[in-house]
Amino acid sequence: MSASSIRARVRAELTGEIKAIARRHLATDGGNLSLRAVARDLGMVSSAVYRYFPSRDALLTALIVDAYEALGAAAEAADAALSRTDLRGRWLAVGHSVRSWSLSHPAEYALLYGSPVPGYAAPTETVPPGQRVTLALVRIVLDGARTGRLTPPAGSAPPPAVRADLERLVRRYGGGLPADDLARALAGWSQLFGLVSFEVFGRIGQVVEEPGAYFEHQLRLTADLAGLPG
Repeated sequence: MSASSIRARVRAELTGEIKAIARRHLATDGGNLSLRAVARDLGMVSSAVYRYFPSRDALLTALIVDAYEALGAAAEAADAALSRTDLRGRWLAVGHSVRSWSLSHPAEYALLYGSPVPGYAAPTETVPPGQRVTLALVRIVLDGARTGRLTPPAGSAPPPAVRADLERLVRRYGGGLPADDLARALAGWSQLFGLVSFEVFGRIGQVVEEPGAYFEHQLRLTADLAGLPG
């Protein structure tokens, strides 16, 4: 193994260890990360950590990208496990994968969907991984639209003021999905993350005794809204 390969391997291992320690700090400190604290836990001087992450924001960005990628991968794997014709099953599988990952990684979920970190502005590199779950849901609805299998509920057409935004999104991300269908897909997407956020952040504990059953019921309602047969 060449010297450059060894250096690259060591750098990758240390980068992974820094991020692992930072994730542990997320559980106790939220997004208020300190590179000095991470360096102390790693047994390094802070100046050494700065060679891997030049700022707190750079470390936060790396954690955000990793979390989005992991969540997106879970959603896409759940979708891929089912027949392409099982539109409703795919939608439900994606929804449950989002819930399962989020409950298993509450600190990382909070970094993605909780309160903004003061002084931090996420760069554009976080956008593509952050879209993976959304696009997985949109692809399911698009498959239904292409095969003529959607049964949208009455009265769900968006008003003109909303349609212009939807048509812009269709041109950019929708792959030809009609604006009306995209509106319902995005409504289901926002409701999914609303449900997950309420559970992760303890907002339904005093109201719902069976959160799993409640989530399943609500998720099926979002499938109805999306017009998925079942």
